[in-house]
Amino acid sequence: MNSPRPLPWPAPAKLNLFLHIVGRRADGYHELQTCFQFVDLCDEITIEVRADGRIRRVADLAGVPEEADLCVRAARALQAAAACPQGADIGVLKRIPMGGGLGGGSSDAATCLVALNHLWKLHWPTDDLAALGLKLGADVPVFVRGRAAWAEGIGERLTPLYPPLAPVETNYLIIKPKIGVSTAEVFQDPELTRNSPPITIHGFLASGGRNDCLSAVRRRYPEVAHALDWLSAYGPARLTGTGACVFLGVETIDRGRELLSKLPPVLDAFLARGLNDSPLLERLATG
Repeated sequence: MNSPRPLPWPAPAKLNLFLHIVGRRADGYHELQTCFQFVDLCDEITIEVRADGRIRRVADLAGVPEEADLCVRAARALQAAAACPQGADIGVLKRIPMGGGLGGGSSDAATCLVALNHLWKLHWPTDDLAALGLKLGADVPVFVRGRAAWAEGIGERLTPLYPPLAPVETNYLIIKPKIGVSTAEVFQDPELTRNSPPITIHGFLASGGRNDCLSAVRRRYPEVAHALDWLSAYGPARLTGTGACVFLGVETIDRGRELLSKLPPVLDAFLARGLNDSPLLERLATG
């Protein structure tokens, strides 16, 4: 008999509910303030432990060579840091659009770290996994920790948000223009706002904040501007991260489906539910 396939590990997408740039550091990185919320759109990661120490990707990912794959890099980083003799075969089923500001690559890396820590029986504390994840990308720690969070610094200083401060777990209509946005280009834009005054969590809850990257993205990417203009006719549309995805909270799934039926054919869109707890935490609890 064939052995059963391992249960997949979820890697959820995220939304930036706002994004303020409050300064620029001497090393060129920007100081940010943002609020991360997960949504129930997930990539699926399958992992089978190997005894021979090899880290292997079992399926190609279009446009991403194996050496650049964040899942492979995460697995090798954890293996080296923990001096672990075991390896893994890693498969990724992509559902999160690439280049959309939804954090798919960072989430995949975080899920690999959390899953391999469990499967290799390393027993690393979450703080140590998050610190290792930060070396792979600024968004990786929030996915490792798995809670909606207020973020500062380059995105690594996280304050978990619990009720009544947690975001409302609403439904979202998310539009992905048929382009990718270069985060590096946006942050190098000479007209980018880099001096927003810092706000507090309560200030964000009162005002909703904004996205300081919006004007630069609109100017550089007409496709994103078109998506924002179309969605703004139905409510306060927002940009997540540096884009390209834009989103709108909708009262009900039926309302979201109604808007989907009106979507211009040049745009792709999907509905997702906001989550304050990552489904990765529930998967980890099941062992």
